Amino acid sequence: MEELYTLEKEVGRGSYGVVFEGHMAKTGQKVAIKRLPCSNPECIELYLQELWAMRATAKNHINVIALHSCLLQTGPRNLKNLKPGKLPLCLVESVLKGSVVGKLQSQEHNNSQPNNQRRSHSVSRLEDRTNTVLDKVKPTENTRLSDSTTPRRPQNKGRKRPAQSEEEQPAPRRSLALWLVMEYCDGGDLNQYLLSRPPDAQRNHSVVKQLCSALAFLHSLGITHRDLKPDNVLVCVTPKGPVVKVADFGLSKMSEGLVDGDLTRQHFSSTCGSDFYMAPEVWGGLTYTAQADIFSLGVMFWAVLERITFVEEGTTQEQLGAYVCKGRWLMPLGEALWENADLQLCIPMKFKRAPPLPPPPGPAVCTLLLEMLALNPDDRPSADQLEARMCSALKKDSH
Repeated sequence: MEELYTLEKEVGRGSYGVVFEGHMAKTGQKVAIKRLPCSNPECIELYLQELWAMRATAKNHINVIALHSCLLQTGPRNLKNLKPGKLPLCLVESVLKGSVVGKLQSQEHNNSQPNNQRRSHSVSRLEDRTNTVLDKVKPTENTRLSDSTTPRRPQNKGRKRPAQSEEEQPAPRRSLALWLVMEYCDGGDLNQYLLSRPPDAQRNHSVVKQLCSALAFLHSLGITHRDLKPDNVLVCVTPKGPVVKVADFGLSKMSEGLVDGDLTRQHFSSTCGSDFYMAPEVWGGLTYTAQADIFSLGVMFWAVLERITFVEEGTTQEQLGAYVCKGRWLMPLGEALWENADLQLCIPMKFKRAPPLPPPPGPAVCTLLLEMLALNPDDRPSADQLEARMCSALKKDSH
C-alpha cells in the first residue's frame, strides 16, 4: 500500500458501519476511517453505491466529504488498496448472486486446514480491532432479501491438471469489509455543532449557502443523495468559521446520460430516506426525482435558520428539523403535505419556542423556503438555481 493507517478510537456508529479516528502512519495526518462489514449482499450494494459516488466527487468540492482511499479486507490482517475507477469484482459478484461470495467455502476450508497453516500472505499495518463489530447488519426498507446460495462452477474435465494437495490449495478469498479512508471533520455533525453553540445568524447563513453549493455540485454530476439530513452533514472547524461537508452516500443514486446536469427527468421508485426530511412524493410511494433533495434541504434550512428541534421517538438526542404539530404529536412536513395538499406552512413559526433563538428569516428567505417545500416537485427551484437565489434572498433581507 502507498499509505498506511492506524486506528485510534471509535467516533461514530450507524446501522451499516462504524467510523474511527485514525492517522496516516507516515505523515501523522488525521483521517476518518469507516469500516463497512460485507456480511450480506443487500448491504454490499449500498457500500458500492457509496464508494462509486464518493469516487465521482473525489476532492473536487470543499463542501463534499473527500475520499482519500479505499481498502478491501479479505482476512483478519489482509488489506488490498483498490484502484481508482474500479469496483471490487468479488463484491459485485456478491450483489448479483444474492449471497456473499466465498463465505461458506472459506469456512469449510478453514475448518479443514491445520492451525499452523492458517497464515496471512500479506499483513497490513492498519490495526483492525473491529472484527467482531456489526456481525449483523440491518437492511434498508427497499432492499430485497435473497435466500439463494452461491452457485458452484462445474469442474472442467476436459483439461488435465496436476493434482494439488490440500496444503497447496488456496482458500477462496472472502471479502470481510470495505474500509473508506476520508478526511476528518473535527466539528461533528451539523446537529452537534450548531446546537452546542449559541445562535448566530451569520453562521447559519454561511451553513445554508455552503449546502446550496454542495447540492448544486452533486446534481451537476448526476448524483441524487436521497438522505440529506443534519446527521449526514459533517463540520470542519476553521478560524474563518465552519466548513460543512455533505457525507454518507449509501442511499445515493448516480444517473448517466443527463443533459446539462438536469436530474428532474430521472425518476426513482425506492422509498428511502429519513422520516422528518422525506419529500411528500416519497412519503406517498410515488416515483420521484432529484427534486426530493431540494425538499430535504428546505426542511434543514428552515430548522437551521429558526433553530427548530425535535427529539425522535426512542432517543434523547435533540435534532434539527422542521415539522407540523398535530395535537401532541410532531408530524414530518412531507407526511403532513401528502395527507393535506391544502396545508399552509407558516414560515417563520408563529408559536413560542424555548430561547435562545436567532432572529427569524426575512421575507425573501421565507418565500424561497416555501418554494423549496412545495408539494409539487416542479414548483421547487432546481439545485443550480438555488445557490444564487439563496444568496440574493439573504442579501435582500439584510437591507
